[in-house]
Amino acid sequence: MTTQNDPPGDPKTTKSQILETGAAVVQDFTPVKQICAHLNAFHVYVDDPARCVEANHYCSHITEDLRQCLLYSSPDRNAKLLGVEYMITPRLFSTLPPEEKKLWHTHEYEVKSGMLVMPAPSGVPSTVWETAETAEMRDILPLYGKTYHFWQVDRGDPVPLGPPVLMGSFTRDEDVKRVHEGGLEGLCKGRDERFGVDVRHKRDVRSGIERPEGWEIDSEADVAWKK
Repeated sequence: MTTQNDPPGDPKTTKSQILETGAAVVQDFTPVKQICAHLNAFHVYVDDPARCVEANHYCSHITEDLRQCLLYSSPDRNAKLLGVEYMITPRLFSTLPPEEKKLWHTHEYEVKSGMLVMPAPSGVPSTVWETAETAEMRDILPLYGKTYHFWQVDRGDPVPLGPPVLMGSFTRDEDVKRVHEGGLEGLCKGRDERFGVDVRHKRDVRSGIERPEGWEIDSEADVAWKK
């Protein structure tokens, strides 16, 4: 049986499976082995703010100021690679020219609203994981992200079509209602059921997360899709 997430093409042959198994034994996959966090949220299309897509982020911390994430359509084995996201600290963001800053988005709403989550691994007590997740959310809140998607799976493209598209982040409840009449809770309903989370609970738990002292959102961020 096929699902919406299944990529096009014939099933892998025995030869391909053997080659993959051999490569996994003898080759070094150091860059991808640095992935240390799985995040889940929704990205909005900059050129069409009435569209958004769920993205699973698999992130590596390159330095204390830079993270890079591979974005997938799901956490499943056959997930489609949607695109990439880079996250940087306000210190690095402040060095960018004004025109470049317009391509970056903020994460404050994602964090405070409960939209952004770290799906819990099986076997970890929920209270323990939530403490770790909340600490991570506190670190992510001031970061700026730059995201491009190559594969527009929400419109049913069988393969990546056209040029990469710039993606943004929701910054208020009104933005979410443009893509889902049920607002944030309606948008996250299916996601929450699959991962066993509740966006309302996450919002309540994070109500005490404050902006870092002295930090304010740069007025040049988030503007590409606010024309």
